[in-house]
Amino acid sequence: MVNINEFVKRLEIVLNYYDLNASAFADKIGVQRSSMSHLLSGRNKPSLDFIMKILEVFPDVDLYWILTGKGNFPKNDNEKLLGISKSSPPISSNENSNKSKDDGQTVVESSSEFKNSNFNLEDNEIEKIVLFYKNGTFKSYSR
Repeated sequence: MVNINEFVKRLEIVLNYYDLNASAFADKIGVQRSSMSHLLSGRNKPSLDFIMKILEVFPDVDLYWILTGKGNFPKNDNEKLLGISKSSPPISSNENSNKSKDDGQTVVESSSEFKNSNFNLEDNEIEKIVLFYKNGTFKSYSR
């Protein structure tokens, strides 16, 4: 069960991070201002709809972090999706390792730098990598 007092503290962290007051935050996610007031006072618990609206509008908010405090805020999507720790080297985007396809997509060859215990390129062959951007667009890279 969600600890409402701890949830309110995390919600206030989100408000401060985006430099929004409760009214502006409510308007931005499309809920009534009174709902925000009731949540922040501890009178009401957050609904699933409320949580989902936060996640839709603010993609840096991690579901598990906002609910339980476990995880990170702001989250780093690339690290979470690929299972890369912060100490792993960055992915190389060396021009010599990329090949163009006729459809305008770029094919990225396997890099020996892109190995760690959670993601082993020798045992698995990558078919496609899709990058999702905050503005709703995406790019697909195929082998």
